Amino acid sequence: MFVDSHCHLDFPDLHTRLPELLENMRNNQVTHALCISVTLEDFPRVLALAEQHPHLYASVGVHPDYEEGEEPSLQRLLELSQHPRVVGTGETGLDYYRLNGRSIDEMEWQRERFRTHIRAARQTGKPLIIHTRSSAEDTLRLMREEDAGEVGGVLHCFTETWDVARQALDLGFHISFSGIVTFKNAVELQETARKVPLERMLIETDSPYLAPVPYRGKTNQPAWVRHVGEFIAGLREMPVEQLAQQTTDNFFNLFKHIERNSHAAS
Repeated sequence: MFVDSHCHLDFPDLHTRLPELLENMRNNQVTHALCISVTLEDFPRVLALAEQHPHLYASVGVHPDYEEGEEPSLQRLLELSQHPRVVGTGETGLDYYRLNGRSIDEMEWQRERFRTHIRAARQTGKPLIIHTRSSAEDTLRLMREEDAGEVGGVLHCFTETWDVARQALDLGFHISFSGIVTFKNAVELQETARKVPLERMLIETDSPYLAPVPYRGKTNQPAWVRHVGEFIAGLREMPVEQLAQQTTDNFFNLFKHIERNSHAAS
C-alpha cells in the first residue's frame, strides 16, 4: 500500500472531482493522504476534508509564496494545531525563486514566518512540512538556528542536491520525492533518490501539480503516487512492495498523531 504524504485536495481542480479521486486512490492501493494547508483563509477547507474522510489528514500553515492574507502568528498556529485531525505544521519554508525585483535581504518576512512555524511545531510536536526553492542555504541555517530537529519533519517535493539532502538528514528530517523524480532530465535527483536511506524516505504527488510519468502534463492526483514509488523502486532495484511498505511506515512513524490502524481506507 502507498501513502500520498503531500497533496492539495482542497484546490478547485481537485475538490470538484473528490469522489472520483478517492475511488482512484482505493483502486491504486493508496490508503491515506495528507492534505496540505497553504493559507489560513483556505485552512477550513483542508480541515473539512480531514474531518469528513477518515483516511485524509490536514496540516496547518502558510506557504512562503502567499504574501496576501492573514499572517500566521505563533498563537494562531498553536490554536489551529490543537485539532486532532491536524498532524503537521506547514507548508512552510523559504522560496527565493520569484523575488519580483527584490533582494534576498528584503525577504526577511519569509524568514520570520518560517521561524514562527518552526517554533509552533516544536511546541505542538507536529512535524514540519518544509518547502525550499532557490533558498537551501538559508532554509538549513534557520532549521539549525531554531532547533527544528527537535520536532523533525520532511523536506517535501525535494529537488535539491545530495549535499542538501544529507544535511537535512543529519538534522533528523525525512526527504520526500514527487513526480519530478520520474522526469527524464532529473538525473541528479534520481541519484539522490538512490542514496537517501530508505527509512527516511517519503513519496508524494503535490497534486494537482507535477504529475509523474506516464501522466506528465496532466492534472495530478493522489492515486498516482504509486508511479513515484514504482519508479524509485526501479532505481534502487528493489521490490516495489518493500518500498511501498517502508515509505508507508515512515509516514506513520513521522506523523505520530495519526492512529494508523483505525483509519485505513476501505
